[in-house]
Amino acid sequence: MTTPLAFADKASFLARLRDSDLWWGLKRSPLALGSGVMLMVVVLLAILAPLIAPQNPYDLAQLDLMNSELPPAWLSDGMATYPLGTDNQGRDVLSAILYGSRISLIIGAATVIVSLSIGILVGLSAGYFGGWVDNFLMRIGDTLLSIPTILVAILVTAVFRQLLPIGLRETFSAVILVLAISMTNWVQYARMVRASTLVERRKEYVQAARLIGVKPLRIMLGHILPNTLTPIFVTATLNLGLAILIEATLSFLGIGMPPTEPSLGTLIRIGNQYLFSGQWWVVVFPAAYLSLVVLAVNLLGDWLRDAFNPKLQ
Repeated sequence: MTTPLAFADKASFLARLRDSDLWWGLKRSPLALGSGVMLMVVVLLAILAPLIAPQNPYDLAQLDLMNSELPPAWLSDGMATYPLGTDNQGRDVLSAILYGSRISLIIGAATVIVSLSIGILVGLSAGYFGGWVDNFLMRIGDTLLSIPTILVAILVTAVFRQLLPIGLRETFSAVILVLAISMTNWVQYARMVRASTLVERRKEYVQAARLIGVKPLRIMLGHILPNTLTPIFVTATLNLGLAILIEATLSFLGIGMPPTEPSLGTLIRIGNQYLFSGQWWVVVFPAAYLSLVVLAVNLLGDWLRDAFNPKLQ
């Protein structure tokens, strides 16, 4: 049961948010406000896809080959039931985009969370303990950064697919993608947290915590980590768009999500096969939606980076 004190705390938080410089800057930046609204709409459409999509593209019983390769509704031979047309399997393109965006957003968010968790742990350990621990962890990061992210992701995906039985490869496709993309993305967070930790560990409050016998893990998580959250939050927002793009690239290359559970990248790969046969809508609409999602995330991330940079105030 919600107490009056909880309501008061919530109202106080909202009031502080309305009076904050961050909210004031957001209202004065039409581009950032528009990208934020756009991203919220994309997320809501993905969440509500089962309720608003004309069909479930994953349910084979709802697919009708007699309605395959239909153009968008505003063209001749189009049907109002399928506003953006259908593909060669009779799958509604609009429904496939809405369901596919759910997969892309989930994989992107999961990749950021996994990369962030690894990066924070490695960065705090390297910066706090220093010495051989710092050298060992950072050399691993440097090695991974020397190889392009796509190549690392392709290698990791191929290895995991070979290790898993054939029947489980499609089931764990999303997990494999998250691990593959996170393999190099954590390094950026680790470097950022390490740099902040090297500065914070020399300050008086950390020295005082050491003197009274506070354990290193509690110092790192309870004292040092909160002072590094601002740049981490900005970087995580920017990396969300990058993770979605990498997932789409891997799916486009055929080593990402399977056709039975298509992400936006898988839809683009499938549609690209029929582009020159005149079925342009199968690839154009998923590609445009993917570009819209990544653009909204990047614009919002750029604004957050500027908003949290005191030198630009």
